[in-house]
Amino acid sequence: MNRAERAFNIDNLFDISHVTLNHHINQALKAHVSMHLDVDYVVQEGEIVIVDQFTGRLMKGRRYSEGLHQAIEAKEGLEIQNESMTLATITFQNYFRMYEKLSGMTGTAKTEEEEFRNIYNMNVIAIPTNRNIIRDDRADLIYATTDGKFKAVVEDIAERYTKGQPVLVGTVAIETSEVISAYLSKKGIPHDVLNAKNHEREAEIIANAGNQGSVTIATNMAGRGTDIKLGEGVKELGGLAVIGTERHESRRIDNQLRGRSGRQGDPGVTQFYLSMEDELMRRFGSDNMKNMMARLGMDDSQPIQSKMVTRAVESAQKRVEGNNFDSRKQLLQYDDVLRQQRKLSINSVSMSWKVKTYVKSSKR
Repeated sequence: MNRAERAFNIDNLFDISHVTLNHHINQALKAHVSMHLDVDYVVQEGEIVIVDQFTGRLMKGRRYSEGLHQAIEAKEGLEIQNESMTLATITFQNYFRMYEKLSGMTGTAKTEEEEFRNIYNMNVIAIPTNRNIIRDDRADLIYATTDGKFKAVVEDIAERYTKGQPVLVGTVAIETSEVISAYLSKKGIPHDVLNAKNHEREAEIIANAGNQGSVTIATNMAGRGTDIKLGEGVKELGGLAVIGTERHESRRIDNQLRGRSGRQGDPGVTQFYLSMEDELMRRFGSDNMKNMMARLGMDDSQPIQSKMVTRAVESAQKRVEGNNFDSRKQLLQYDDVLRQQRKLSINSVSMSWKVKTYVKSSKR
């Protein structure tokens, strides 16, 4: 605040005459500190393209509002385009509630059951799988540092690659997928990278991901409704191995990644590698665990593997999901006021049209 006041030669940044300046400074700070290249957005053909954090896909045509998009363009040294004007807004929840009937199918709705019931008055019913799941979902391996975690991930991949077992490596961000790719290239392990930057090859990469000796690194793109067919002899090798390099803040996304393996009764194995430096761990008290690892004399090559730790991570995810749900619920409460106004507007237009029609018919 002091630096801003000196830079712009003003006495009080929060004076009513400096509201616009204050807003621009906040958006610039957000662009430089909170928004990360190859995580929240990518630069493509001289434009900022938003990356959907849940699907890992590019959201072409969408732009951040209130000057944030322009602040990111300035940050990346691109041509600053005009701000798009919002003429009308509606939340997804109120949009969906305009339908007379609502239903849907997904393999990961159970973790969001409370939200479906509270917002849409819909029950979530779990349908048993066609064949029993024999996939081996292993407890998380937790390392002290990110570097130690990545080295362990690469060693695991190398071991499975040597015996021919196909591996799908799931990453939370484009940046992480490229870090893992660099590690594998140093080891001389051939692999494919599937992220928002090269999504054109998605069908081809997924078609080969279940073949012997295949290594695929992917963002959340490969975790959504994708059926990876196992190649010849892969079942005997243990099926598809799914390796997660970080826990997402939503359990649903992790479950989607796990669900790429062990489909239709096939064998498979899933393993998540975490570190104390991961975003989720840093936000939810990893310091105590890190201190415990140091007291036990555990170095970066020795992970903790414990169901208790896995439960603690899932508990942290539940808290984040709860926070996100509360935010969406509050936003919906604001939008409900607008919904009532929209309804009144539609009713008044409809009534006006009926009156005009009646007057015309009366004149006849």
